[in-house]
Amino acid sequence: MNRRQFGELGETIAARALERSGLRIVARNVRYPEGEIDIVAEDGDTLVFVEVRSRRGAAFGTPEESVTPRKRARLVSAAHRFLDEHGRAETDWRIDLIAVELAHDGRLLRVEHFRSVVEG
Repeated sequence: MNRRQFGELGETIAARALERSGLRIVARNVRYPEGEIDIVAEDGDTLVFVEVRSRRGAAFGTPEESVTPRKRARLVSAAHRFLDEHGRAETDWRIDLIAVELAHDGRLLRVEHFRSVVEG
C-alpha cells in the first residue's frame, strides 16, 4: 500500500468513526492554498473540520504529536476559507483530530477522536 492509499484508508476509517458517533459528513478532501481539510462534518449545529493523522505503529511518534503549531494555523485558515465560501461565517465551528494507528500488517490498533484541538 503506497502513502496515498494509506492516507485514504485512514480517512475512510475516520469518517466511519465520525458517522458512528452521530456526525454527518459534509465534505472530504477540501483543498485550498492555505491547506487541506480532510473531513468536514456537522455535529448538531456545529461545523467540525477534521484533521486525520494515520500512522503505522509509533516508531515516529503518535499521530496527534505530528500536528504542529504551523499545521494548526493552516487548518484555521482553511476553515475560515470554507466558512466564507459556504456562507457560514456565523456558524459555530471547531477543529478536531482523529488519530488512526495501524500495525505493519494492516491491523487496526487505535482510532482516537480528539475534540476541539482548535476552537472556532
